[in-house]
Amino acid sequence: MQILRHQDYIRMPWKNGLGITEEVIAFPSGSGLADFGWRLSIAHVGADGPFSLFAGIDRTIALLDGEGLLLDLPGQTVELAPGGEPLPFSGDLEISSRNTAGPTIDLNVMTRRGQFEHRMSRIQGAASIEIANPLTILIFNAPASVSCRESTSRMGRFDALLATPEDGPLHIDTTGDAVIFRIEITAT
Repeated sequence: MQILRHQDYIRMPWKNGLGITEEVIAFPSGSGLADFGWRLSIAHVGADGPFSLFAGIDRTIALLDGEGLLLDLPGQTVELAPGGEPLPFSGDLEISSRNTAGPTIDLNVMTRRGQFEHRMSRIQGAASIEIANPLTILIFNAPASVSCRESTSRMGRFDALLATPEDGPLHIDTTGDAVIFRIEITAT
């Protein structure tokens, strides 16, 4: 089990230069936007505008903070809302976004098509989680406590935890309506 703390994430401009992202982790280590196999980041969306294009990349995003984000996809508009499910889409698509009531923060996972696949799900409140895939990443939207075997770790808001099947089951204690996003990454 590896813990990544929010204060250690790398802050950088979006690929299109119109916003700021915090890179949680990328694989392989040290890879950039042109050569990552998979990448997890937190985007700060302060203004309406286009998404960066990522040809050959599969993406999923979920709302972490804010009132809502409207995504204008080809032929439809989709809303990311508080309590809503993650949205998968192709990085090849031209998409623009509009905040519904002020700035938003979203969680973004990207995998290079043909190398990796991913799945993101939303978990509400306390949970026991079995890790079945080679790599599972959890992102916490509120403070939580995670127990694995005989150790317990406190997780802060936007901290991440990387776990593999060898870590065994995880038990997560949260308060209130805390949300955890589970990202499972597998090689293709």
